[in-house]
This record gives sequence, C-alpha cells and structure tokens, in this order.
Amino acid sequence: MRQEPPSGKSMESVINNPATERPAYRPLGVMVLAAEELLLSKMLRAIGDPPIQIVLWNGHEINRSEAVAASVLIRDRGALFKLISDPELHFGELYSSQRIEVQGSLLDFLEAVYRVWPLMSEKRAGRKQFLSFSAARANTLEGARFNIRHHYDLGNDFYKLWLDERMVYTCAYFKKRDMSLEEAQLAKLDHVCKKLRLKAGETVLEAGCGWGALALHMAKHYGVIVKAYNISKEQIAFARQRARNEDPEGRVEFIEDDYRNASGEFDAFVSIGMLEHVGVEHYRELGKMINRILKSNGRGLIHTIGLNYPRPMDAWASRHIFPGASPPSLAQMMQIFEPFDFSVLDVENLRLHYAMTLGHWLDRFERHADLVEQMFDQEFVRMWRLYLAGSLTAFKTGGMQLFQVAFARADYDAPLTRENLYESWDAQDGQL
Repeated sequence: MRQEPPSGKSMESVINNPATERPAYRPLGVMVLAAEELLLSKMLRAIGDPPIQIVLWNGHEINRSEAVAASVLIRDRGALFKLISDPELHFGELYSSQRIEVQGSLLDFLEAVYRVWPLMSEKRAGRKQFLSFSAARANTLEGARFNIRHHYDLGNDFYKLWLDERMVYTCAYFKKRDMSLEEAQLAKLDHVCKKLRLKAGETVLEAGCGWGALALHMAKHYGVIVKAYNISKEQIAFARQRARNEDPEGRVEFIEDDYRNASGEFDAFVSIGMLEHVGVEHYRELGKMINRILKSNGRGLIHTIGLNYPRPMDAWASRHIFPGASPPSLAQMMQIFEPFDFSVLDVENLRLHYAMTLGHWLDRFERHADLVEQMFDQEFVRMWRLYLAGSLTAFKTGGMQLFQVAFARADYDAPLTRENLYESWDAQDGQL
C-alpha cells in the first residue's frame, strides 16, 4: 500500500527537509540503501577496515577511509549480497565474472586488504575448513590425481607463456635483485642441489617433479641418477620429451605415478612445491615413504609454500585454483620428520624471493593476456590475474611463507657451516 505524506506536505518536502519534524516513514529506496550501507560497513569492519572505497551500481559511494588505496565497483545488488555473505569466497568469483571491478591498481587494493585482514578465529577457521573440504576432493590416491590435473593439466602452451624457459613453477632464488627470472630459477636449482650435498653416482628420488627441470639439472650438473614421480599427464609428457634431448645417458626416469608408490633405495629425497598438495592428514604417510627409501646416509629437502600458523587454504583458491591444497606451518611439517627420527638440518624462508618470482610471472602473464583469453576466456584471464596478484601480495605482506627444510638420518655427518651453500661445489668428490 502506498504511504501518504503528513497532511499539507508534499513527499518531496518531507524527504528533503530534515528540520524539525521527523517523518514516521522512510521511502523504500532510502531504507534499502541504508540497509545495504550498514551491511557493507559491518563487512568492512570484519575484515579490518581496509582503506578502500566502495562504489555501488547507482553511483553511491561508501568510504571507510580518507586516504583510499583503491575503489571497488559493485555492479549489481545480487553481487553485493553475495559479497557480504562470504567476502573471501565470493570476491574472487564476482571479480572473475566482472560483477565486481577494482578501479585503480589491483595490487594496491589487495595489499590494503591483506595488511589489515585479522588473524583467523577458531570459529572462522572451522568454517573455512568446511568450505575447503566441500570444494575439493581429499588427497587420496584418486583424489590427488583429480586435484593435480585440475591445475597442472591446463596445457603446457599456457604455462610456456609466462614461466621461464625451463618451465620451473616454484619460487626462484634471487642472489641479486636484478637477476632475470631465468637466472634466478637456475640459481634456485643449484641452491637445492648444494643443500642436498649431491655427489656423482648417487641416487635421488624426486616427488612431484613438475616439467622436469630439477631432475635434469641434478643429472647433468651433479652426475646423479634420478627417479622422478608425478601424476600430471601433461607435465610428465613434457619432461620425457625434454629428457630425450637433454639426458642422452638416461640418468633420469620420469614416472607417472603417485609418490606413495615409490620403491627402491636412494641417497637423497627432494620435493619442490609438492607438499602443498599432500594434505596434513597424509604427512605421516609421506614420512613413512621417505624413511622406507632413504639409505643409512640419506638426507632430503622439502621446498614448500607455508604458513605462520595452521589454517586451511582460502575458500576461493581451494575451489577454483588449487583444489585440495593445504600449505603447512613448520609445526605441521614436523609430522613428517619426528615419527621417523629425522634430524632437521636447516630451515630457510624465501618469502620475499617468491614475491619477486610472482612479480615476474604476473608481468609475463599480463603481456600475454590476449593469448590466454583466446585459449580460454575472459573469466579465466581475470581469475588467474587475481590468483597471481593475490599470491604476490600474500608473500609480500607475510601472509604466506616459503620454507626450504633440509633433513637427514639422525647420524648423518652434517656440515659444520653453511659455506657449501654459497661456494662452488664439486659433485665429483663432494668438496667445496
């Protein structure tokens, strides 16, 4: 029923004249707008009051700070309510589908939000855990294959557009800030090999070998024999083709199988960028496998994205980018080592190196965005832009870490210093 203004006054005069007499009603549009602003204000407070501006589809602006880092345009009321219901899950979906637009620098916007986002409460952690598991299969033998192929089998041509020439899809190592991505990825391969103290003729098991760069590098430059496991069909096919050209002596065997099925005895174990996909519930299983295959003088290294405290992957990334992924804290990683009496020899955090790596990847991705759109579509481009930019920001602001953990049998003759990491290493006799 239409509501009439007080006697003798027009509707317009009541709305525009706030003076003495407060009307007993508010027009529906004004009430809705006030409710929307209230809900948005509560959402912004819940995520730490970032210095951003919200612009609604009708041009109405909601400011939470005098100095805003960026503005966010919400294009429709449905997008607004989805965002309010779960900003962590739905922001990425709405951004990808262009129902939300960041006006200004995406990196500036993400940094403004990430720097104030509060630590997770137990209640929020439990809810996020539910969302993560409901959106992805657990990392069983079959579930892991689904999860890995969702991300890594998008096509080698896609990854060639923005990775380095060796197709290394993990954190690089910038010994100098002005190194190219190619130089920094090569430096990372050597950094890992030096930590493992590889000697010619030794055997190495690699779990999760990507496109084969580390396995081939270890064989060519350190004279070791490598068995490399991976369950990504696209990556294994590419690695085997590379091996035919780069490994004429046949030192590397690329095996399309789960790491849990590995057998044999090895001098060293290495995993670069795979632990994120294992799942904490399978860490003891991983440790058991390492214990089974390592010789009495065995040692190993695990390179992984990590966290300062245990929490699940954010819901959007878990659903759309990395199903089943779960970066660990250092305490969680100890579940791999402690039950089998492994000694942790060295822990290094390369967080800022990963921020720099992602900067290179994002730049290259943007240069090829038109080609990516031709391969997939605009929504895919925006989704991956947000993933790369969000990852860069998380490492820059300290929300994510990059751990390299070296370990060995308890009686392994560990080096007295770290000199071997920064000097030339002779793999023939194992000396500096």
